[in-house]
Amino acid sequence: MLIRWLYSTNHKDIGILYLVLALFAGIIGTTLSMFIRLELGLPGSGLLNGNGQLYNVIITGHGIIMLLFMVMPALFGGFGNWLVPILIGAPDMAFPRLNNISFWLNPSALGLLLLSTMVEQGAGTGWTAYPPLSIQSTGAAVDLAILSLHLNGLSSILGSINILVTIAGMRAIGMKLSQMPLFVWSIAFTAILVILAVPVLAAALVMLLTDRNLNTAYFCESGDLILYQHLFWFFGHPEVYILILPAFGIVSHVISFFSQKPIFGNMGMICAMGAISILGFIVWAHHMFTVGLDLDTIAYFTSATMIIAVPTGMKIFSWLATIYGGSLWLTTPMWFAVGFICLFTLGGVTGVVLANAGVDMLVHDTYYVVGHFHYVLSMGASFGIFAGIYFCQFKTGLTYIESRGQVQFWTLFIGVNLTFFPMHMMGLGGMPRRMFDYADCFYGWNSIASFVALISFLSILMLAGPINFMPEINTKSNTYPRSATTLEWMDHSTPASHVFMQLPVIRSY
Repeated sequence: MLIRWLYSTNHKDIGILYLVLALFAGIIGTTLSMFIRLELGLPGSGLLNGNGQLYNVIITGHGIIMLLFMVMPALFGGFGNWLVPILIGAPDMAFPRLNNISFWLNPSALGLLLLSTMVEQGAGTGWTAYPPLSIQSTGAAVDLAILSLHLNGLSSILGSINILVTIAGMRAIGMKLSQMPLFVWSIAFTAILVILAVPVLAAALVMLLTDRNLNTAYFCESGDLILYQHLFWFFGHPEVYILILPAFGIVSHVISFFSQKPIFGNMGMICAMGAISILGFIVWAHHMFTVGLDLDTIAYFTSATMIIAVPTGMKIFSWLATIYGGSLWLTTPMWFAVGFICLFTLGGVTGVVLANAGVDMLVHDTYYVVGHFHYVLSMGASFGIFAGIYFCQFKTGLTYIESRGQVQFWTLFIGVNLTFFPMHMMGLGGMPRRMFDYADCFYGWNSIASFVALISFLSILMLAGPINFMPEINTKSNTYPRSATTLEWMDHSTPASHVFMQLPVIRSY
């Protein structure tokens, strides 16, 4: 059994490994977030006894773990590996051994990152690792974190190459690109973004590493500190869409299935994802309005950032139009998809507010930005993951208790809103982020957020608990439920090790 999981080249096995890794990393990252909320529950020094460095180490670990080791492995690695070959009629990924290697780089990277939090004082640079703090931090902690990010980036690039070759060369006979499910399109756009964006981060991290160890001067006081921010955010903003695009695909798949009708404006949805992918590369400096950019540059990035709301709005409209008039099947995955739309819409609205340079300069590095970011990713992407997990129970030979699933949805939905919405109020009041202490006037909002965060944490554990999932009695029943039209329903539940031993022929769509 151990040999099977270590050396497996089967796309389903590797997809499950990605999901298990994401679950493990998510528990660690969520636990770190609980330490943050417990520290901020009361003003003054509390749980951490005034240790600001330890607080920054927790902030750094929480951010990197949740983004790169929970959300991305779950959506891109887990669901991408498990579903893409099935949805396009391929027997497996194009390069199965490369698939195995790309996964096993991730546990190594996670181990190095966890080690960086324990070495000496830990890496307390924030997930962005801005110099000069990241250069002046002594010891090996920051170096270990940089090496961890390199391994994670290499894994992502290898996986992206594998995904693109699989989609380009192993589709079912007769399946045109326009006939691919939206989830496959979302994974394809994500893979392109990874291949274009991650090498830029790798270059910035190499220069940062040489500044720390070889006395170069790229980002130190005699170099250009702002250059690092340009390089980082040229990667960092596409990374946001790398994380959210697969969730778009899952939500489209779930809504179409449980509304029992094709997605409204399928080609428009594909074009919207393409536009988001392109625009994501030309708006990076809206994270840098306070660094002294000239007026014309600020005007351009303000306009470009607002334009990206257009294709995003198209997607939300298409989801709502698909739901409208459909024969709805309100199960747990559908509720999570609807919750995703609500949360992502609110996060998008606050993002349009931040696109205005004048407002952004007022709330930059405050909890308003933290609230916005968590509505889009912590809640948006996570709800996409939950929707995918519950939806895939139909194909894994397991089933879940519907009432328990809906209890989890409502407790999580209410909990995360009461945790992160008050952060917008704190930010508008001027509460800075990444500080373990705050003025007494913010005590009320912080106490609410910290208390409700405990409820959200318990709700997440409901998914991890084995009592929530029960083996299906008849796992080999050939189910083609309702009006499903995608290829994963053409085989048994649970599907065999390889669903398609040869490429199927698509004669109609």
